[in-house]
Amino acid sequence: MDEPVQAPDQEISDQRRLKGARARASIARHAADVASVEGLTGLSLGRLAEDLGVSKSGVATLFGNKENLQLAAVAAAREVFIDHVIRPARSAEPGIARLRALMDRWFEYVSAPVMPGGCFRAACVPEFDSRPGAVRDALAADRTDWFAVLAKEIRRAQEQGAMPGVDPQAMAFQFDAVMAAANTAARLGDPTALPTARTIVDTLLGSAAEQ
Repeated sequence: MDEPVQAPDQEISDQRRLKGARARASIARHAADVASVEGLTGLSLGRLAEDLGVSKSGVATLFGNKENLQLAAVAAAREVFIDHVIRPARSAEPGIARLRALMDRWFEYVSAPVMPGGCFRAACVPEFDSRPGAVRDALAADRTDWFAVLAKEIRRAQEQGAMPGVDPQAMAFQFDAVMAAANTAARLGDPTALPTARTIVDTLLGSAAEQ
């Protein structure tokens, strides 16, 4: 059976949509980079247009308003985190090995840093934690999902006989608190921040696994 021939108008429309999607993704990623340093409230359609050498009207066409731009930045930052932390760790065996891999990748993500301001979540969650709305909801959902990933591997470790008596959610909270503090201190120029955090995390993992 012959494949249907796509009409020229449809092909042009598809190409435009693809071009628009690529442009939107590129702008959203830049927005995430900027927000990791200056915060989500510092984003503006005009600022990003100037940074990227495109028209403000073009950016406005893609995002509509500042809140949509902020939401796109949150989504882009989430994908960066997944690509650099979660997906690479999946090659490790579930449980304690994968938990260690997640923490190792998290340290790499912050120390590189992958984003100019370090950990996007640590930079932007405090900015919106008391501001009801769609952006706060997106940040909260992303944080909840990350805690769920950590807690899942802690429970798997417990099924394997490690970490007995540990509350998975409480342990995930401790890891997140240490990394958030380390990210802040590192951005302030403290050279001991990440090594200190590494020691604390290794101690938490080691003592929990030995209980």
